[in-house]
Amino acid sequence: MKIDSHQHFWKFDPGRDTWIGEDMKVLRADFLPDTLYPLLNLCGMDGTVAVQADQSETETDFLISLADHYECIKGVVGWIDFRAANLSERLEYYSEFKKLKGFRHILQAEAKLDFMLDKKFCAGISKLKKFNFTYDILIFPKHLSFAYEFVKKFPDHKFVIDHIAKPDFKKSDFSFWEKEVKKLAELPNVYCKISGLVTEAHWSQWKPADFFPAMDIVTEAFGMDRLMFGSDWPVCLLAGSYTDIWSITEQYFSAFTAHEKDNFYGDNATRFYSLE
Repeated sequence: MKIDSHQHFWKFDPGRDTWIGEDMKVLRADFLPDTLYPLLNLCGMDGTVAVQADQSETETDFLISLADHYECIKGVVGWIDFRAANLSERLEYYSEFKKLKGFRHILQAEAKLDFMLDKKFCAGISKLKKFNFTYDILIFPKHLSFAYEFVKKFPDHKFVIDHIAKPDFKKSDFSFWEKEVKKLAELPNVYCKISGLVTEAHWSQWKPADFFPAMDIVTEAFGMDRLMFGSDWPVCLLAGSYTDIWSITEQYFSAFTAHEKDNFYGDNATRFYSLE
């Protein structure tokens, strides 16, 4: 089963979606499964994991509702307040939804770089394993050392780094990011999504080969058993099309074995998120 492990849906709300600025007008629209489905077919994908874009349980409920109505949505990564007093009760409630596989917090937007080490936040994360929920880590390179400390606290939990932790493709200086991401990859319970690449580059000037050095690093560090394909659609539209994103990985992995490509394009995501 070929899986796009990272994409989003929304009904655009200017009051809520303030992160979509004036320079992102292409995203100021509704993006729903009916629009994505033909793109999945074009690239031979069988399904997706829909990931939260807003930090509210309303968002989680919205994605679960879409997953209930669209077979192509194989899994959902929602949002929940990990510091809430009633977290255990909410996790118990959400454990009843078969397609809800995990959660994410937009750590990259927090003022404190070490927010993920907050005692209440970590206490909340510690409750995920009971329900077999995963956790997506959304960060910049400057957060990587804290992410290492964070993940080390939970050796039996499943984590995945979104967007290879967003190295700066505009400057092409990967030295700090490389050192820290390799260290994080030493932890065997951490996976990595090759996604979100083009939005960290010059939106109108990139070429596939620009991303290959960073892809070399994560491929060597994580191995082909812990990497996943993700389109980051529709955010990727800021700098290209769905097929552009797919083509980058197709070119890079063209000489890899069929088994390795099966892992990358679906088997790893299926295993990580327990997809059906």
